[in-house]
Order: sequence, then C-alpha cells, then structure tokens
Amino acid sequence: MGGDLFRQNRREVRIMKISLCTISFRHELVSLPELARWAGENHFDGIELWGVHALKLSDTPVRSLEIARAHGVAFSMLSDYFALHGDEARVMRRAEQIFRIARQMEVGKIRTFAGGRPSREMSGQDREEVCRRLCKLCEAAGDLKLVVEIHPNTLADTLESTLELIERVDHPALRINFDVLHVWESGADPVDAFRRLRGHVAHLHLKNVRSRRDLTVFDPANVYSASGIREGMTPLFEGVYDYERFLSEITPDDDLDASLEWFGDNAREVLKADRLHLANARGLAVV
Repeated sequence: MGGDLFRQNRREVRIMKISLCTISFRHELVSLPELARWAGENHFDGIELWGVHALKLSDTPVRSLEIARAHGVAFSMLSDYFALHGDEARVMRRAEQIFRIARQMEVGKIRTFAGGRPSREMSGQDREEVCRRLCKLCEAAGDLKLVVEIHPNTLADTLESTLELIERVDHPALRINFDVLHVWESGADPVDAFRRLRGHVAHLHLKNVRSRRDLTVFDPANVYSASGIREGMTPLFEGVYDYERFLSEITPDDDLDASLEWFGDNAREVLKADRLHLANARGLAVV
C-alpha cells in the first residue's frame, strides 16, 4: 500500500520504507486500530512502537499484528530503554519481555541507548561496562537486531565514540539508529558520518529544528512532558538541516527503514505533509 500512491504509470525504485512513531501520539487518546488505519490511508509503510505502548499490547500481540496488517502496515521497530548500569538481572528480565513481544509482533529491531552520560565524561571502566552489557543484550536478542541510537549524552553521542562502541561490542546483532539531526548536533556532517557507518545503520530517525539554539526542545524531560515546549520543532524540510542533501546519499543497497520522529503539536497534519514531501524527495524514489 505504501508505494501505490506514487507509482502513477512509472517504474519506481523504493529506497526507504517510512514509519510513523507511536510516541508522536503519547499525549493523545488514540487506539492502535485508529492509528493503523490512519497510517495505511496516508501511505506509511510501518509503525515504530514506543516500548511503553508495546508493553500495553503484550496481552494481544497477535491481534495487534493482524490489525496492522489489515491496513497494509508493519511494525518496523520497537523503541525501548535498557539501563546499562545497575541491577543487571532486572534489566535482562525486561529485555527478555521486550524481545518476546517483538518476536510475537514480528518486529526485527529493538532500539535502545548507550547509557545516560556524555561520552566525554565516561571513564574507561564506565565504557567497558556499557559495552559489556550491550554485548550481553545482543546475545539475548538472538535473531533480533539491537539498534543503538546516536543521541546526546550517551556513549554514542559522537561519530568517533559510536565507531569505538561498535568495535568494542563486536557483535553481529548490534546496529545503529542513525538520528540525522543528532549527528548534525554533534558537529559531524551527517553525509560523511553515514558513509563511515554504512553497513552498521539499520534505521534512520528523521526530524528537524528551527536553529541550533532550539535543540533543547528535544531534551527527554521536555519531550515527555505534556506541558513541554514545542516551539522550535519544524516539519522535516522547513528546518535548519538540509535533508535533500542527506537523502540523496541513500541508495537501494542501503536497505533502510526510516521513522518520522515528530514530537510537536498537530501530529497528523505534519506527518502527512512530511510523508508526501518525502515521496518527492530524491532519496525516497528514483524513476
């Protein structure tokens, strides 16, 4: 269903499958059937499930999968948060629960973060502990991919630290969620960074902002607060970062999924417009 709108009697090469994130609707009262129907009607290929939402569906995983399929969408990724310090047994119990739900809902990727402190502040022992636990989570994931997000204030907050993390963990299940804006925020060029990480990237997060001064709107405490500031968040092609340039780097061989990660108001209107704009971007379809 996702590509039908854009074929129009021409040959098309699909470069990315596009998902919406259920976290975009974290402060709304919306059911999975309603969201899946809206996603299908607006030509999204998938739904990225926030971990909290996935846990709420854990009693009906097969039914949830049937609902999504009925509207022509799949669950592309399950986004959760695994603690990489503290009580290891407790973390592994939660991980096993999340992994079980993912398999039941045919989700192949689990997103997480590499700790909760900036890489520049982590001692060698802290780095070793984060990498050791990520490796253990990768082993528990089995056939699933554990996708670490490039994100501020984690061990994957710069390109060099992310490359070192991949080398240290050294496990085939480890992949990268390439958050384009956070890569740019780190001071790296996202196109160059993607080239250096190519082969390790399993998913993209796409969002934009008015200016560097507004990047604090994506601080977790602000994002999760129902009364948080939304000013400064922009539709994908209206912000400070040039997505046309980045998308031109993506090829069919990259075999990527991407999620529109919108945290602002008017989620349906913005997501629908961004999805249509992506359809005409060089990075999504090549005639």
